[in-house]
Amino acid sequence: MKLYYFRFPNGISNFGDNLNPWIWDRLLPGMFDEDKKTTFVGIGSLLNEYIPKAQKTVVFGSGVGYGKGLPNIDQSWKIYCVRGKLSAKALGVSSELAVTDSAVLIRRLYQQASNKVNQFAYMPHIDHAIRGDSSWKLICEQAGIAYIDPRWPIEQVLSAMSQTEVLLAEAMHGAIIADALRVPWIPVLTSARMLPFKWQDWCSSIDIEYKPQYVMPDSKLYPPGPRMRSSWRYSINCVKQAPQRFFKAVWEGETKKMAMQLADIAKTSKPILSSESRIEQLTVELEERLEQFKQDVASGYFHHSD
Repeated sequence: MKLYYFRFPNGISNFGDNLNPWIWDRLLPGMFDEDKKTTFVGIGSLLNEYIPKAQKTVVFGSGVGYGKGLPNIDQSWKIYCVRGKLSAKALGVSSELAVTDSAVLIRRLYQQASNKVNQFAYMPHIDHAIRGDSSWKLICEQAGIAYIDPRWPIEQVLSAMSQTEVLLAEAMHGAIIADALRVPWIPVLTSARMLPFKWQDWCSSIDIEYKPQYVMPDSKLYPPGPRMRSSWRYSINCVKQAPQRFFKAVWEGETKKMAMQLADIAKTSKPILSSESRIEQLTVELEERLEQFKQDVASGYFHHSD
């Protein structure tokens, strides 16, 4: 069974995407190999036309989002759950399949630090982290808050997040993991090209309304273009383009302006956290569906005769 998730070119790591091997190898040890007859679609906005054709396709907690089209779902698909009600509606499947993002299962895998080092930290979207590179660290320093780079190794991000009192998150899986680990969070938006659908989809699962706080940069940072990851080609081009092409064009006054906006958001915005009963309910439901998947594997449901 092949574990399918988005991978950036040139070996660039992204926290949200790389949660896949980190979580699934722990919850389903020995389950995955390079056999493409069965595809396991897990964490990410992966439900689009790019999913490779397989004899059987498993969906566990993924969401609709990127891509221009939806996948062709037929009898070869086994959907255990999707990220939220919007994904279920878009796919035309039962709303009973809408649970939450499967990254929430990290609650059973990671023991967070008890000591808090940072009052606030900011985690940008991966595409913005690539484009901005070290400039984001500078902006956060000027704002007086810590910086968490989604390109860091999983353990480093988890450690930094768990030592933070409130996370300002443009990276959605930063917010998802923060909420799962009981770290209050504030959604932040720095570009009109971001995709609100996936946020709304996930937030609906935890009974939260998505209302981002805006840090609007100079247009030189993010020239007009497609929505983030609207195509694989876009993400590849994002990596190829030198980040300095955009951030060298930003005057010192612009970075200071963004820093002031971030600092103001941290000081004045009310942090968000789903209720303990709701997040635990969703975690248990994910566990039950994961157990059903294990039973299906054991019964030979995904066995191929050829």
